[in-house]
Amino acid sequence: MGKSELSMQRDRRSEWFRQDRFGMFIHWGLYAIPARGEWVRSAEKMPEEDYMEYFKEFDPVRYDPKEWAKTAKRAGMRYAVLTAKHHDGFCLFETGTTDFNATRTLAGRDLVKEYVEAFRAEGLKVGLYYSLPDWHHPDYPAYGDRQHPMRDNPAFKDKTHHFDRYVSYMHEQVRELCTNYGKIDLLWFDFSYWQYKGEAWRATDMIRMVRELQPDILIDNRLGGNMFAHEPDSYAGDFHGPEQGVPREGLVDEDGCSVPWEACITLNNSWGYASADNVFKDAKFVIRTLVNCVSKGGNLLVNVGPNAYGEIPAESVERLQEVGKWLETNGKSIYGCDASNFAKPEWGRYTQKGKILFAHVTEQVVGHISLQGLKGKIRKARLLRDGSEAILTEFWNAEVDTFDGPNDIFMNFALPVQSTFLLPDPVDTVVQLELAIDETNGVQ
Repeated sequence: MGKSELSMQRDRRSEWFRQDRFGMFIHWGLYAIPARGEWVRSAEKMPEEDYMEYFKEFDPVRYDPKEWAKTAKRAGMRYAVLTAKHHDGFCLFETGTTDFNATRTLAGRDLVKEYVEAFRAEGLKVGLYYSLPDWHHPDYPAYGDRQHPMRDNPAFKDKTHHFDRYVSYMHEQVRELCTNYGKIDLLWFDFSYWQYKGEAWRATDMIRMVRELQPDILIDNRLGGNMFAHEPDSYAGDFHGPEQGVPREGLVDEDGCSVPWEACITLNNSWGYASADNVFKDAKFVIRTLVNCVSKGGNLLVNVGPNAYGEIPAESVERLQEVGKWLETNGKSIYGCDASNFAKPEWGRYTQKGKILFAHVTEQVVGHISLQGLKGKIRKARLLRDGSEAILTEFWNAEVDTFDGPNDIFMNFALPVQSTFLLPDPVDTVVQLELAIDETNGVQ
């Protein structure tokens, strides 16, 4: 059974996404002031009047989206996604639907507009995050909800909510985002739960509107719907978005065809700025996670949480710069690459683009490195970082040792081949293997 028309449309829209592979997530809003994460209002069951004090105070005097964009570009990121509105309902954009937006704060301007212009100027694709739940809107159900700040407040028990009115409000805000900023490359909805999914959001109508306004836009899978079906729902999305984790293997639909996906992770343990959270992942972790994702046909979206002044934390910038330096040398093994037809090796991972197989060696092994099943299939091997030759050889002592890998070839970085040499790059040594046959189509 071939792909459905919706699946083929998804593949066409996601072509750039599957080329670019690496992006920046930006969680920023009023919650940067209390600095305890973007869920602070829910976690602390904070009343509206207390949270509004942050609205009165919000004045990001050092907000410089041009510098944000340069940080992303130096990191080797190719696209970005900014929280235009998070669950607290505060809008970073100018809107005719509510005064609860950045233009009515001390900032006094449309912060999304500045972000879009700055990232476009750096040649980066632009995405916007939009929260489906909204704790500020009076018609979003509060009492008994899963996470609304007033979920346990008896004063809200008998309050009447007109959910349909809220959904219309939400549609109008999405219309504004898709109309007022030129081309938007990606729309990241977050999230559906309980009965609030699919047509509860009038999802079919909303997606029809979005596609009319932005025909090429990519949309994530969090409206609901089954994107793994042969005939996916129209609102099922263009890519799957696992959070704070990487799938065990690449994702496929019920026809066995690959499905675009993107893992989103935090650099520390928080999405929004949290001043006490200093558990930052190092550059090696980010690089290896990126390789892990691409080796399974996926993307990586790494989050930064700017502070109340609008600055990306220095700890985040430093780590992203290190990732960017590695990508300057090794980006060829990431951009435009996909999962390999060869099984994951014991010493690392493979990424592949046509007849070029990239060996990502991250584990030190004893002696030469086994390339299982690749005997007679490699024309040459070169270190990606400097073009120097990697040595290909038969098993060094087959006459003496029992060896049961007749289809394997071996690789090392110096002679004698049976010696153990330190990896040229302890983070990830990338070797470009030119295959004698293009394993994707069998053409010599």
